[in-house]
Amino acid sequence: MNAEILCIGSELLHGDIVNTNARYISKKLAEIAIDVHYQTVVGDNSERIKKAFGICFSRADIVICTGGLGPTQDDITKEALAEYFGIEMVYDEGSYEHVRKMYMRFRRDLPQNNMRQTYFPKGSIILNNPNGTANGCIYRGKDSEGNNKIGILLPGPPREMEPLMDSEVIPYLKQFSSWVVYGEKLVVTNLGESAAEEMVLDIIKNQTNPTIATFASAGKVIFRITAKAENKDKCIELIKPVMEELIRRFGKDNAYVVESGNVEDKVAKLLLEKGLTVSVAESLTGGLVSSKLISYPGISKSFLEGFVTYSNDAKIRALNVNKETLEKYGAVSEETAKEMAYGAALVSGSDIGVSTTGIAGPDGGSNEKPVGLVYVCVYYAGNYEVKKIHATGTRDTVRERAAVTALDLVRRCIESMKKYLIQEDSLCTSKECPQYKGDTSLKQG
Repeated sequence: MNAEILCIGSELLHGDIVNTNARYISKKLAEIAIDVHYQTVVGDNSERIKKAFGICFSRADIVICTGGLGPTQDDITKEALAEYFGIEMVYDEGSYEHVRKMYMRFRRDLPQNNMRQTYFPKGSIILNNPNGTANGCIYRGKDSEGNNKIGILLPGPPREMEPLMDSEVIPYLKQFSSWVVYGEKLVVTNLGESAAEEMVLDIIKNQTNPTIATFASAGKVIFRITAKAENKDKCIELIKPVMEELIRRFGKDNAYVVESGNVEDKVAKLLLEKGLTVSVAESLTGGLVSSKLISYPGISKSFLEGFVTYSNDAKIRALNVNKETLEKYGAVSEETAKEMAYGAALVSGSDIGVSTTGIAGPDGGSNEKPVGLVYVCVYYAGNYEVKKIHATGTRDTVRERAAVTALDLVRRCIESMKKYLIQEDSLCTSKECPQYKGDTSLKQG
C-alpha cells in the first residue's frame, strides 16, 4: 500500500509556519514499509480541499490529512472527506464529552461553534486527542470505482498530531504491512556531496536492498542506508556489509555512524563514554558550538563552560589571549585560535578546549582574510589540532559550517587521544605548547 500526506492550512502556504507534520508522518510510515509517493499542501478553501482529496485518493491507497479539524467555519476537512466517500456526517457523543471536559478544565463555557468538533463521517473510528479539543478519525471505505481507500484525519498542531500518529495511526496501519523498514546514517566529512558519491557510485548504481541515499549539509555529507525485511534484526544484517564497505572507502577518520546524523551527538557520546570534559571558546559562531553540544541529554557531566568572546578585549580578559598575538596576527588567525582553545581549557579546567574564530560576513573581509575564512582549534593533552576552512554562502551558513567543522575536529581528536594521553594523574607540562609557561594546573585526560 502507498500513502499520500495532505496538509491543510493557509499558514503553511504563506510560509508563516514550517510544515513539520509531513516530515514526521513520512518517517513513521517508512518504519512500517508504507511508501509515501506524494505530499500535498492546500489552503483553507473548501473547493480546493475537496479537489485535493480527489487527487490524493486517485494515486494513493491511504490519505493522511492534518489540519482543518477546528471549530471555525473554515475547518471543513471532515466534511470534505465525507463528501468524497458520499456519506453523511453524524454526531459522536464521546467527542462531545471530550470537548466539554476540555473546557471544564479551562473553567470556561463550551462555545456553540465547538459543536462542529463532535461530528464525523459516519462509520469513522474516532481518535481521542488528549492534548486538544479536536479528535481525529479513520475512515475506511470504497471510492466511486469500488477501490478500497483509507482516510485518516489528524489535528494540525504537532503536539497533538504526533501522539495520535504514534499511539493510534501506526498500530492501525501495521495490519496492512508485514515488512519493516530500518535505516542507519553514515556521516562523511572533508568531502563534498559529488566527490563522496563518486567514490561509491558503483554501489549506488547496483543497489537493490538496502538502498543508499545521499544529502549534503554544512560541512558534511550524510548517507542513509535503508533496508526492508521481515524484522529489524534482518534489516541490520543487510545493512552491515554495505556500511562496512562505505567506511572502508571513505576511511575511518572521515566516516562514522550516528543515528541522528548530527556530529554533536557523536561528540557528546564520545565525551561521556570516555569521561572527558570540554570547554568552548567562540568568536564568529557566537555560542552555536556550545548550543549544539548542550542539546544532548546528560552532557552536563562533560560540558564545563562556554565563552563567547566576540571582541579582542573579551579574548584577552576571559581567555588570557596575549595582546601581542592579536596585534601581530589578528583575531582571525591560527595563533589566536590556539590561544583561545588553550585558554578555555585552562580557565575551566577541562580536558579539551575548542575554539572558533573567523569572518562570517557579509562585510569585514579583505584580500588577505576574505569573508568565510575560519580557523577552528582543539587543544588537548598538550597538543593542538587546527583546521583552516574557506566557507561560502550566507552569514548563517558560514557559522554553521564553522560549528560543524569544530565539532568534527573534536571527534577526531577524541578518537586519536590514546596516542597522546598518559597516566590519569599526570599534568600538562608539554613544552611544545606555544603558551606553556610552567603552569601545571591543566590535567590531562
